[in-house]
Amino acid sequence: MRESAGLTVADAGRELGADRTRISNMEAGRLGVSTERVRTLANIYAAPDSAYVDALSGMAEERGKGWWEEYRGTLSTGALDLAELESHAVSLTVLQVVYIPGLLQTEEYAQAVFRQSVPKLSHLDVQRRVSYRMQRKRVIERTPAKSCTFLVHEAALRMLFPGADGQRRQLERLIEMSEQEDISIRVIPFEVGAFPGANSSLTFATGPVPQLDTAALDTAHGSVLLDADTHVENYRCILCRTRDISLDAKDSRDFIHKVAKQL
Repeated sequence: MRESAGLTVADAGRELGADRTRISNMEAGRLGVSTERVRTLANIYAAPDSAYVDALSGMAEERGKGWWEEYRGTLSTGALDLAELESHAVSLTVLQVVYIPGLLQTEEYAQAVFRQSVPKLSHLDVQRRVSYRMQRKRVIERTPAKSCTFLVHEAALRMLFPGADGQRRQLERLIEMSEQEDISIRVIPFEVGAFPGANSSLTFATGPVPQLDTAALDTAHGSVLLDADTHVENYRCILCRTRDISLDAKDSRDFIHKVAKQL
C-alpha cells in the first residue's frame, strides 16, 4: 500500500508519528500490528480496496489467538505460520509427490515420516510434531469443512513409510476422506510422465481477497511462504496444469483402492 501511494518509509513514519525502523519492522512482520493501526495506515496511503483492508484488519485482530500458539517456542515459526495460513485461507490446494499430504496423514504415517528426520528427533520431539500435525487437520474436520483439493502423485501412494500394513491403513483413510463433500483427492499416475511442479511440495492458500493468496513450499528447512505476485501466479499455473493431467475424483478413488489391494 505504501509503495502504491508513492511514499517512502520515512514519509510513512512521519505521517504515523513513528520512526522509520518501526515502519520497516511492521512491514517485514517483525512487529505485530493492531487492527486500528492497519486502518490508520490504509487511510494514510489512501488505499482504494476496502475488501483488502477489511481482510488485513481481520487477520490483525485474530493474530496471536490461534490454537497453534500453544506450540510457540517448541516448534519452528514456519510450522506455526503454515497452520495460521491454512486457518485463514478460503480454500486450499495441495500438491505432494512423495508424501501423503499432512492434512490427510494418519498418526501412524506421520510418526513414520518424522522418524526419518535429519538430524534425528527425540521421541518427545516426534510426538510433539505428530500432535501438531493432527491438530492442523481441524481445517478439514470441522463443519463446514474448508474446501480442499489434494493432488497426490502415485509415488506417494506406493512409498511405504509405515510399512505395508500402515500404508494400507493410510490409503483407506484417503478413500474415506475423498468421500467428504468439500474434499477432492486427485491422483497423478506415473503414466502421465513429466509434469510442472514435479519437484514441488506445495500448499496454495486462496485468501479472502486475491492479494492474500499465498504459496507455501515445504522444504528441508521448513515452510517458506511466498506472496509476491509473480511467485503466486507461477504456482497458480502449476497447480492448474497439474489438475488438468490428474485423474478425476472417482477414478482417483478407484486408483487408490487398487493400490491398497496390492499391498
